[in-house]
Amino acid sequence: MKKIAIFGAGGFGREVQMLIEQINEAKPTWDFIGFFDDDFSHARYIQPEQQLGGMDALNNWPEDIGLVLAIGNPVVKRKILGRLTNTRVTHPVLIHPGVIMGRRNVAIGAGTIICAGNILTIDIVIGQHVILNLSCTVGHDSIIGDYASFMPTVNISGEVSIGEAVFVGTGAKIINQLEIGAETVVGAGAVVSKSLPARCTAVGMPAKPIKFHDA
Repeated sequence: MKKIAIFGAGGFGREVQMLIEQINEAKPTWDFIGFFDDDFSHARYIQPEQQLGGMDALNNWPEDIGLVLAIGNPVVKRKILGRLTNTRVTHPVLIHPGVIMGRRNVAIGAGTIICAGNILTIDIVIGQHVILNLSCTVGHDSIIGDYASFMPTVNISGEVSIGEAVFVGTGAKIINQLEIGAETVVGAGAVVSKSLPARCTAVGMPAKPIKFHDA
């Protein structure tokens, strides 16, 4: 079994550890060795022997290792990856064994995490280091950019295009044939019924931008 570690020692990191355990229950695949994080002060329930160090320790890790990033904020996740220089690190895809996924033309990028309860249909492209948290749905002909994060029970309808580093809050719904621009934040429970521009925060039913972020 190949060694794997998680960057991010918060609550979602522990949930990803659970996901790895569930994958191993279905088919022994991963030897989980612990967590990397630049700050373990918030690392409740993580034993000291599983605290492997920060980015410096990861960049100097002496053997091949798989790494996934349990970081919900897409922009922070991208910055962390930009600091990674160790060529012995690879980024496996983690998919819960109970995920329902079409067999036709579903492409999933490196480092993506797909948690329990997800349903992905057909003709879908998902970028690198995407998080699909518990019980999300992704419809046909949808495209999801790198680093995007979707919190539990997000519904993405068909023919939706989502830009890089988008964050979508719990329970949001995205109607079909829409676009969401890069680095946009969609609030929890929002209903996106019209396309959204890049680098804004949108909330409500229907979702409307309430502020814009600097590029």
